[in-house]
Amino acid sequence: MAVAEMPDEPAVKANPSGPATGLAARQATRRRSFGIGVPIARSRFLMIAVAVFAGLGLAWWAATGLELVKPIFLPSPASVVTQLGKLWADGTLLIDLKASIYRISVGFLIASALSIPIGVLIGSFRTWEAAIEPLVDFIRYMPVVAFVPLSILWAGTSDAQKFLIIFIGTFFQQVLMIMDNVKRVPADFVGLGRTLGLPDRKILTRIVVPSALPGIWDTLRISLGWAWTWLVLAELVAATSGLGYRITVSQRYFQTNTIIGYILLLGMLGLITDQVMKALGKALFRQDSRS
Repeated sequence: MAVAEMPDEPAVKANPSGPATGLAARQATRRRSFGIGVPIARSRFLMIAVAVFAGLGLAWWAATGLELVKPIFLPSPASVVTQLGKLWADGTLLIDLKASIYRISVGFLIASALSIPIGVLIGSFRTWEAAIEPLVDFIRYMPVVAFVPLSILWAGTSDAQKFLIIFIGTFFQQVLMIMDNVKRVPADFVGLGRTLGLPDRKILTRIVVPSALPGIWDTLRISLGWAWTWLVLAELVAATSGLGYRITVSQRYFQTNTIIGYILLLGMLGLITDQVMKALGKALFRQDSRS
């Protein structure tokens, strides 16, 4: 009995450029873009960041333009910009900026100049760590706000009082973070120095400190953001100029447009200084992968 042969079915070839394949490629790209630790292009990064700021600005404009919020609680963007323009025109804004930038620069530099050698010392030698670290750890839990009245008694109402508040708010945190940066230096590096017969002083200056510098720079960048906060706190009391002082004065007269404007200005200054520190870190420590 003959068996009828069935005709072969034509083979269906997948089109690599078809819609299904294109959709799968887009989904794979999307998964890669949102994966943990997956890098993205700098242009994409900037686009996302700008979109977030633009979205918040549009929401603010819509909430005030549609009168969903009363101006006493949230003034319009136009009102804030106009008020800042007036303060700039009469010189008030420039005076406040100069005073605040001067205070944070001096206070932060004093705190950093002292915290770096102490942090390196206690991060390298256990004896010094036992002597200093518990005390620093104890003081850093004390609220900085509680030192404001004491700082006025100790240093008066001059700029020295503002320097002191910034110092208290940043120094003790910096010391412990720098200590951790130094402790992260691989022990093999120190062992290599001992193998080469280097004394502790040279191991510290030629191996430990250069290896810890990228982390120390990141610590300074992060603590600079805290310094802006403590600066405003210092200027809220016993000051006659500065961004924090102007916020306090505006609060008394319900000038919320000035308050919001100065808060936004503080955020902008903090963002600028952070980006400058980040860019300098990349330029100074190109060999470090964390940059």
